[in-house]
Order: sequence, then structure tokens, then C-alpha cells
Amino acid sequence: MRVMQLDQVGAPLRLAERPLPEPGDGQLLVRVHACGVCRTDLHVVDGDLPDLGRPVVPGHEIVGTVLSRGEGADGHAPGTRVGIPWLGWSCGCCRWCMAGQENLCPDARFTGYQIDGGYADHVVVDARYCFPLPDSYSDVEAAPLLCAGLIGYRALTMTGGAQVIGIYGFGAAAHIVVQVALYQGRRVYAFTRPGDAAAQRFACSLGVHWAGGSDQAPPEALDAAILFAPVGSLLPEALRRVVPGGVVVCAGIHMSEIPAFPYRILWGERSVRSVANLTRADAEAFLALAPKVPVRTHTVTYALDAANTALDDLRAGRLSGAAVLVPERESA
Repeated sequence: MRVMQLDQVGAPLRLAERPLPEPGDGQLLVRVHACGVCRTDLHVVDGDLPDLGRPVVPGHEIVGTVLSRGEGADGHAPGTRVGIPWLGWSCGCCRWCMAGQENLCPDARFTGYQIDGGYADHVVVDARYCFPLPDSYSDVEAAPLLCAGLIGYRALTMTGGAQVIGIYGFGAAAHIVVQVALYQGRRVYAFTRPGDAAAQRFACSLGVHWAGGSDQAPPEALDAAILFAPVGSLLPEALRRVVPGGVVVCAGIHMSEIPAFPYRILWGERSVRSVANLTRADAEAFLALAPKVPVRTHTVTYALDAANTALDDLRAGRLSGAAVLVPERESA
């Protein structure tokens, strides 16, 4: 099998060959057809997340076909197409797992971080954390649903009944969650990097009610804001824009330092909360909802050995929508 391997944080990924693995108990061997490139992958590669500890294959928006099953791996017969997300394993017996909050399991392990992921042409995964995908999506179209879509959906549910929502950072997750929010009848305002006219045009093409820079005031006060951009200074900015009783949801796994801010912008029963990973219930609910909207993903494809280019394009903000690696594709 071929993989793009991270040997050391801060270094480029390296194309390597490995023996094809055998699935263990409860595991599946999956042939990878597409793998989305997520901002969390950047945090892994750039060393923003702690305790990497060993070489790893990034990637956690995986679409592939089951080739074989280990003992006890029920529910996904060989030949089945599956999606594989960020949360790759949980203990199943802690207080959080027992309550259906496996996303908070203290021993959880994550695909493309502690578990080798989908920047490869094959991957071994826990059968419990694989999901059937709607037939209406191609492999490439489905890949961004598995993190950008799932995390965005979980973040949106945390806004409750908010009718006016601001979205800060208009990348892969935002372009999906906007479609869901509009389908639900909410008003959506998009905040991009100041002066990023291309991102603002992209947001408007999806039907948002207004798009502007993150340094601008929206046309009206927000009931809720979702932060996808990992920029700590946006949190107090968003707090200034939400109404009393409103919520700011931080949807990323990593954020730069949050600067001090006056208590008065939090006062008024405003709240701040984070999104931690996803649950299997999130995946089941969102993957059932996506084709009803229908969510359309905007993608740019790259060959497996062009993973470093895809990461650079994401880091530099050169993408509209989502980057997706296609292992079968040859580099230009």
C-alpha cells in the first residue's frame, strides 16, 4: 500500500510503501477511493495538537470500499461503501460512552492522529466507526461530509433555535453548514478574512444573506455565531455581535490564544462553548439529512502524492470549498 506519512511535525509528508495490513478483531480493511483534506490535518502536520509521538498517516474524511473483515466486525460486508470520520475508537465503558457521548471519552483515539488515516490507498479501521453513505454522492462529493459536514452540523445544533447566525471563516465546513441552515429557514451572515472578495462571492453564491470581512458589523445582531476560523481574536469580536442570551460556538479542535476581553461583552447571559469531535448519532442524523437539503459539496481534487500541495493550498486560503485526495489519480 502507498501512504503519505508524517515523520516529524513541521516537515512535509513523505510518500512511502508499506505491507498491506490485515484487519484485527472488530476491524475492517478498506480500499480508499477519496479522502478529504481538513484543517485538523494542518493542526496535526504543523504540531498544533499534542503528543503525536510517532509517524502517522493523516486524513479522516475517508470514503472507501470494505475489502475484508476481522473477527467480530459485523454490519459492513465486503464490497460495502463506507465513510470513516475523525473519531476512530472509544472505550465503550466510561461514563461518557455509556451516555452516548463517546466524543468525550478520555481514551478516545482519532483517525489520522493516533490511528493511521486516509492519506493512503488502504486503511484499517474500527467497524463501529464506519457509516453507510447516501448513494446520491460520489466518493469525492461524500468525503467532505465526514468532518466538515459532521462538525459543522454538530456546531449548528449547539445554536439551538437561533434564527440569525453568523459564520466566521468560510471554508469547507462553512460551505456545508450554510446549506443546512438555509434549508432550516435561518438567516445566515458569512464573515471572511478582511478583503477576501473571492470567499465573499462564494458565500453569496450559496445563498447567504450577507457576506463581509470579520472586522465588519453584520446588518443586524446575531442570535448565534459559529467560529470555524482558528483565530482566537474572533471570539470577542463575535461576542460583540450576538444578542443577550446568544451563543458563540467554537467549532475547531485548535485555536490561537484568545485575548483578554471586557466582561460586559459576555454579560447578558451570552455563552461560549466548544465542539469536541462527533458522536455516531451525529453521523447518522447528518448523513440522513444531507441528501434531503440537498447538500452540495464544492471540491478540488489532488493525487495522493500531491497531499503537501493540498495542505499548502488550504493553509494559504487558496481553496473555495474542500480539497480531496484521490489515491487512484496520477500526479500531473
